[in-house]
Amino acid sequence: MAHPFRHKPRSDMIGDTRPSWHLHRYLLGSANLFDENRLLKFAIAGLFGITAVLGTLLYTSNLNQRTVIVPFGASGDLYVTGNKPSEAYLRGISRNIVSLSGTYSSYSADPQFQELLSLAHPSAYNGLRDSLSELLDELSRNPTLSIASYVRNDQPVTFTATEIAVPVEKVRVIGGVIRKFPGTLRIKYVIENGRFWLTALQEENFNADPR
Repeated sequence: MAHPFRHKPRSDMIGDTRPSWHLHRYLLGSANLFDENRLLKFAIAGLFGITAVLGTLLYTSNLNQRTVIVPFGASGDLYVTGNKPSEAYLRGISRNIVSLSGTYSSYSADPQFQELLSLAHPSAYNGLRDSLSELLDELSRNPTLSIASYVRNDQPVTFTATEIAVPVEKVRVIGGVIRKFPGTLRIKYVIENGRFWLTALQEENFNADPR
């Protein structure tokens, strides 16, 4: 028999201790999760920032890297910074190219021209090789022919970002006859990854000296 004074247990209501504790725990967990997500976002943003800074430093370092390529027999402050060679470097490499391309005989021409071709840019290699082959054919027909070329000191060597203009005097000897030809040798080039590449050789105004 039910006791008349026994009260039935009331169902959980808003404000009861137990649901209030569950709600507090839920809110606390959500706040912690929000804080963790915010920290994760900050960490990712910081990582991207560090990556960007390191990438910039590496790019700048590569751009300012010095690659030293010293022409044979040359001296001085010879270097290439990024894609910009020093004037001393251009002066030294131009003298080397004048010697390789302009001073030869039937005995020395072939190895010299091979060395010159080692400087040729891949895009210009075939054209330069064909031009040098024509000179070799001329030498085979005239074995007594020899050429000597000298950089003239009465005019300056001029430079641009893609070309070197060298004042040259060419001395041609064949069968005991000597003729001199003053003119300008234009050396066209490109610097890629710190390396000098020859792209073209052009002779201008090489007329026989009337003296």
